[in-house]
Amino acid sequence: MTAIFHPTLCKIVLNNAPQVATSENAKSDRPGAERIDYHGGSKWATWSIRQRCKIIDRARHEIASRVDQLTRLSRSEQRTDDAETVASELIPLCDALRWIGKHGRKTLAPRKVGLAGRPVWMWGVRSVVQRVALGQVLILGTWNYPLLLPGVQMAQALAAGNHVWLKPAAGSEAVSAELVACFIAAGVPDEAITLLDSSTEAAIEAQAKGVDLVVLTGSAQTGKLVLHQSAETLTPSIMELSGVDAAVVLPDSDLDRVVDALKFGLLFNSGATCIGPRRLIVPNHSSTSALTDQLLNGLRDASQVTVHPAARSNVADLIEDSLQKGAKDCLGKFDATSLRTTGKLHPVVLRDVPSDHAILQSDVFAPVISIIPVEHPDQAIQLVNECPYRLAASVFGPTSHAQAIAEKLDAGVVTVNDMVASTADPRLPFGGRGKSGFGVTRGPEGLLAMTAPRVIATRRGRVAMHLSPRNDADVELLSGVLQWSNSGNWGRRIAALRRVTTAASQWRALKK
Repeated sequence: MTAIFHPTLCKIVLNNAPQVATSENAKSDRPGAERIDYHGGSKWATWSIRQRCKIIDRARHEIASRVDQLTRLSRSEQRTDDAETVASELIPLCDALRWIGKHGRKTLAPRKVGLAGRPVWMWGVRSVVQRVALGQVLILGTWNYPLLLPGVQMAQALAAGNHVWLKPAAGSEAVSAELVACFIAAGVPDEAITLLDSSTEAAIEAQAKGVDLVVLTGSAQTGKLVLHQSAETLTPSIMELSGVDAAVVLPDSDLDRVVDALKFGLLFNSGATCIGPRRLIVPNHSSTSALTDQLLNGLRDASQVTVHPAARSNVADLIEDSLQKGAKDCLGKFDATSLRTTGKLHPVVLRDVPSDHAILQSDVFAPVISIIPVEHPDQAIQLVNECPYRLAASVFGPTSHAQAIAEKLDAGVVTVNDMVASTADPRLPFGGRGKSGFGVTRGPEGLLAMTAPRVIATRRGRVAMHLSPRNDADVELLSGVLQWSNSGNWGRRIAALRRVTTAASQWRALKK
């Protein structure tokens, strides 16, 4: 879910924004561990996976005890509904922490590579693949979901043994500090989490000091800036960026379900949801002919929302330009002056938008949707897959048909007969395609993304033929082994075995 990272806004810093988050009621009942020179002298990475995951799971108890405080601190011009905070942030966050507590140990456990499938020339070698902490993870937070998104990212980074630097979005300093305090009270060492101020300079300075992973939730433009700096030090990154998500409606869809889902997706969190619907792709079919009218009736009495200051000008410009070029404002409530001066915006439904207009391929962070008619579902697939932003999509229709269409869409998350809600499942990874970013957070894939694989291969015994001096039998022996391992029938394999036996005798004789 994408936030907007705006240089001017991000320079707003609370005077009391803490540099290092601590909590007066944080308990020190943590298992001890000797400090060693591992990831900058940190001891957190040396704690067992079980201990770390147990502590992360315990953080949900702290969150539950502070639900009222966290909800109050989350209020803003865009977030006015406390029920949305609990439903869209705190409950999914606690579910994610519970998932880490239950499944994190198994996900991060070393994978033994034993005898089965071992190449013959690796005789005597046994290996293990470990998932080790990257070191320092910089999380660039978001204002639209300041608890769920950075909270899960921080939890997964910590469970993997990393240190976390969290840079909150402007306006989210206080709630971010309270969130960090929950983790510390649960048992995460103070030194394992650092809360930066919300300025752009704080993020730039943190990257300049040297980090091992950058996780950004923001706009595509911000992603380019962060990646430019990351490229200087070859720092890996996870980019969770903008969306221009489509809702594809198939013939014989349940139109009531479609309208309910569209209203929910458009208006949820005042429209500040990156996987909210921005394009409604509808076939010219008798079963869908009433959809536009039903949607307009459902939105006609909807209240205004407040668009974030960083998005107001861009949204107003795009809508105005589309109207000047032939698009129609179906509800007739768009007021560019009000949007620019107060941020207030009624939902906007556009039709007859020129197919090449920027609004169809721009990350509009407001309740704006364009209706696009098509003659055939294949056109809908093409429209989704050719858009540069492919974070998520929804498909509505008979289940088997909708699932078949969903499997052809090149998007990070495709939801059938619903939208937005499925991303709250802690078992599922979340990430986009194209300009919507790369890499994933959440789920087992997101947890593993906070680690690096380390292989430890141990050879037992005295046989190590590759260490012996080269002799004239090597080519014959190796060729025989190749044929034995890869021939397509038993006759050739038996012939290869004879070749290996003869070459091995010659090899031993030459070795003497």
